[in-house]
Amino acid sequence: MEAVLRRHWPAWNGTLQKRTGGWNNTTYFVKGNGRSGVLRVYDTHRDRDKIEFEHAVLQALSKHSLSFSVPMPMRTVTGETVVQLEKEGGKYVCLFDYIEGKSPLEQDSSFAYSFGEVTGELSAVLATFKLELAPVYRPYYALQQSYPLCNQEIVREVCLNPPEPLKALQEELRLIGKVYEEITDSLHAMEELPHQLVHGDLNASNLLVKDSDHSQVAALLDFEFCTLDVRVMEPAVILSGFLGQPEETQAVRDFCQGFSRRVHLSSDEIDALPVLMLLRKVDVFLHFLSRFLEGTDQPHVLQEQVKQVSADLLQLSDRGSWIQEELVLAGMAPS
Repeated sequence: MEAVLRRHWPAWNGTLQKRTGGWNNTTYFVKGNGRSGVLRVYDTHRDRDKIEFEHAVLQALSKHSLSFSVPMPMRTVTGETVVQLEKEGGKYVCLFDYIEGKSPLEQDSSFAYSFGEVTGELSAVLATFKLELAPVYRPYYALQQSYPLCNQEIVREVCLNPPEPLKALQEELRLIGKVYEEITDSLHAMEELPHQLVHGDLNASNLLVKDSDHSQVAALLDFEFCTLDVRVMEPAVILSGFLGQPEETQAVRDFCQGFSRRVHLSSDEIDALPVLMLLRKVDVFLHFLSRFLEGTDQPHVLQEQVKQVSADLLQLSDRGSWIQEELVLAGMAPS
């Protein structure tokens, strides 16, 4: 990676420190010549169109006066923002300017209100975009097209007759299969809801809070999955991620209030929220099932995801209506 940096971004030449974590990409912090950057290696796909669309969104966002930061791709000596490696199986690499801030602590949800505000701000801006490039990723509700390795028959078979590595998780898989079947029949109705560009993967791991005040969001990160989808999918993803947190109730309430200051959802969108939160969890399962079937992950990765997804689905069955009510109440409150 140091040779890649010297060749394509010589002004950024310096030391690289590999960052831990991340399922889809490998990240390095770059320090040298008085500047800092983040080098990202895309590990799970070789689709240049996906990266170029992501960068087009980020460049368009940079033209707006936002209250938060977003990553800015740096151009190479030849003027591109993405480089394909000759080795490493032809993986793509990009360099982004470093953004000051901290990842929130795992059990901290004090940033929830600010998270709601900046998510609403982002949603309002993305709604105005009409980019020349077309998004590559499909909306969440297009499950059949998004995961060709996981058609309805395969999912049903895995959930009802688990393969050997998943035998001990029969109860969890039956629940996932049941929810999958329930929501599949209702997804066609999502096509009638308001659509726009959405980030699609906002959660605590894809944001930074300010060093001086951990309750304030400093940046939103990782726009790789940005695509055209139903507008309400953005809060659905985030709200489903608050489940199980120590301060879950306050976090949900604070986020809804912050988000509703910027975006007012229709009654149809709020009605769709419980299904969309379930859809987010099912989508996570299909993502990791696909990785397992294609040999990307070892069985233990899918095993852990099955446990987490099934636990989240149980919580959603109890909490989905309450979260929906919080969003309604937040929308009624004066700004």
